[in-house]
Amino acid sequence: MKEYRLIMTIFGASGDLAHRKLYPALYQLYNKGFLADHFAIIGTARRAWDDEFFRQVVKESLSQAKQANENIEDFLSHFYYQANDVKESRQYNQLKKLSLSLSEKYQTQGNQIFYISLSPKLFPVITIQLKNQGLLTDQGYNRLIIEKPFGYDEKTAEELQTQLTQSFDENQIYRIDHYLGKSIVNQILPIRMNNFLSQFLWDPANIDHIQITLDEEIGVEDRGAYYETSGVSRDMIQNHALQLLTLITMDLPANRSNEALRQKKIDRLKQLKHYADLEVLKKHVVRGQYIQSEDQSHVAYRQEKDVASDSTTETYMALKIAIEQDKWANTPIYLRSGKHLNNKQTDIKIIYKKQAENVPANYLQIELAPHAGIRLCLSQSDSTHRNEIKELNLCYHLPRELTKVIPGDYEKLLFDCMNGDLSNFAHYLEVKYAWQFIDSIHALWQEEKDPDLAFYPAQSNGPEAGDYLIEKDNRSWFNE
Repeated sequence: MKEYRLIMTIFGASGDLAHRKLYPALYQLYNKGFLADHFAIIGTARRAWDDEFFRQVVKESLSQAKQANENIEDFLSHFYYQANDVKESRQYNQLKKLSLSLSEKYQTQGNQIFYISLSPKLFPVITIQLKNQGLLTDQGYNRLIIEKPFGYDEKTAEELQTQLTQSFDENQIYRIDHYLGKSIVNQILPIRMNNFLSQFLWDPANIDHIQITLDEEIGVEDRGAYYETSGVSRDMIQNHALQLLTLITMDLPANRSNEALRQKKIDRLKQLKHYADLEVLKKHVVRGQYIQSEDQSHVAYRQEKDVASDSTTETYMALKIAIEQDKWANTPIYLRSGKHLNNKQTDIKIIYKKQAENVPANYLQIELAPHAGIRLCLSQSDSTHRNEIKELNLCYHLPRELTKVIPGDYEKLLFDCMNGDLSNFAHYLEVKYAWQFIDSIHALWQEEKDPDLAFYPAQSNGPEAGDYLIEKDNRSWFNE
């Protein structure tokens, strides 16, 4: 087993993401032997902590870890803390001294990962300081991990890219989308590439349509201020949903290198058909917003903290998407995502063309949540005198014993970064073309004098308009 040598510096070490995701993920990599004697983690934040307090914070975050380890104190001994105001140049000198001393102590060979778990406004502030204050080394590698949102639209994404590439090359930038770290999502391309039957299952000539659902039971909770500037279109569709769409529909390259695969994703995002005008948009896109639940136990979106009382921000969105490529031109993709719905459902369904009117359509379901798995739904006779058609479900769900050891999404993505594997991280051009698609929708929405919002009660099925979007094509959502 390869032991990795590196120093990881986490900006935002006192934050919720670091506590919930990063420290447990690093612990799993330690338990599995990928991190052992030659690594150090530097946590930075504005709080005046010391190493001992920081290690206690990390230890508390491991209470729900999948695997226990008797040597937890040894793991914690690799964690160091440096209070740091990211806007103060002189404080990077102290960070540099600490990094150099730890590199010598743990013999990390100059390998560095910088993880910024802070507001995107601070990305360029930090990266420019890292370069100007000499924290980027010539020996080993320098890699940058950043969290979404990657801009607010195409213009701001381009500005951010220009700023980041003053310090890091594109092949050093790892834009993290935790959906791409999920084990079942990581199975999509291997299933497509390694199985003869997949040639038929993924042939658009055999597919009637595709459904992608990212529904959540929770509302915006304490993220009202953020959601007012994003809505579901920017929070879920532009990144998670469109990434899943590309994995399902992208052309498979003859060369299976990471660069070739990413290029095929870029190509597909470029081929998303933009809506021609407002009337076309209204026929193909539904935007909704939740109101008070019918039992009055959940408030309306407009009553959430930090939300305007007349907000037109969408908490639900359903789209009918077309791909401008001959092979996929006649295969629509229906996509939906919403907050405060009555069921958590995250899945992809490929619906095949019917063989006969009285026989249900076959479909392939790739379920991310609540129960990760794959199901191929066929039809069979019930073997009685009635000779009725029944479903035959060929199912695979992750065995319970596997769920204890299979990498979590952040563990998987941190490991990929340690390996220099960019395949599960978005290239800037993926971000660019995804924003172009979403920006074109927002530009048309801005033409509306009276925004056409489809309201739906919190903890319901969502707006009726979302159902009508697909039903008017003589299709229906598969809610299972």
